[in-house]
Amino acid sequence: MKARTVFGALVMTCVLVQVGNAGEKNSIQKYFNETACKVKATTDPAQKREILDKSLQTMSKAMDKVESSGLISQDDRAGVNHFKATLQEKQSELKGMNGYERVDDAQLNAFSDYVVQDMEQAAQTITISLVAALLIVIILILIL
Repeated sequence: MKARTVFGALVMTCVLVQVGNAGEKNSIQKYFNETACKVKATTDPAQKREILDKSLQTMSKAMDKVESSGLISQDDRAGVNHFKATLQEKQSELKGMNGYERVDDAQLNAFSDYVVQDMEQAAQTITISLVAALLIVIILILIL
């Protein structure tokens, strides 16, 4: 009886960790979706560019804080670094730096959708533990 209870508790813990991890990744995706909605609701290209830039910078700051916290594993650190590199590429593309051509004003809505899709894919392929995902969300909340 005791072994069955312990086994059941272990199974439930594994299930809850997976659900929690998916929830935190969804929060990150929601953050970028909200950014895309703000971009599309704005008519001025300079404001669109500013919204996108600020969103990418805020997420980069959150990643920097998570990485420097010392509360994440080496695997998480590698995932955070990969995610930060992806964010940096988007910032470079938006600004036309590091060999990228600057995103045209007329393409900013499409670029915001592209960022959302790319960040969703990155969040799915990059392995970040529940602890790291929670830290990212908490730091985002504190920054905003």
